[in-house]
Amino acid sequence: MSKIKELTKHLRRGKVYRRVELELWSNAVDRHIAELLEDKTLQRLSPGLYYYPRKTAFGVAPPDEETLVRSFLKEDEFLLMSPNDYNTLGVGTTQLYNKRLVYNHKRHGKFVLGGRTFFFHVKPRFPKKLTTEFLLVDLVNNLDKLAEDPNEVLTNVKDRAKTLNTAKLLKAVKNYGGVQAKKVFSTDLIH
Repeated sequence: MSKIKELTKHLRRGKVYRRVELELWSNAVDRHIAELLEDKTLQRLSPGLYYYPRKTAFGVAPPDEETLVRSFLKEDEFLLMSPNDYNTLGVGTTQLYNKRLVYNHKRHGKFVLGGRTFFFHVKPRFPKKLTTEFLLVDLVNNLDKLAEDPNEVLTNVKDRAKTLNTAKLLKAVKNYGGVQAKKVFSTDLIH
């Protein structure tokens, strides 16, 4: 069996690979990657990051965002979200953003992965998955970056806070709140 076929045998459709992973199955990884890119077996997502496309009835499916970010960061400790998630809170945010945020412990900056732009933010703490309480706190943390009228949104946030579980909200404020969020969600406000 040729070395390139041996390498291809290890690939799984829909999976993202780092160059270092492909080295495990190749004695000339750069040459083999170049050949696999040329025959479209692999797609380059960013330097050193490759995708073995999953085929569907509609053509080639792009990599799942979580898989892409997980491979880029080389870990599972991240939270992938969008400012559009704030719209689910019912506090007057209605803008649609073409922006993906990645809260993580390693990387900060704007990165293009697989033709999609991600904004990575290093945060000391973030939940494993989105909760209403976290979203409300994060909205206040990022209020200055949104297109809506901040005063109107803050009024609605205060009303929404009164409908949530106080203990959960206070825990989210303590764990994830910045100075403004701690001020907005003072214990007097939510009791």
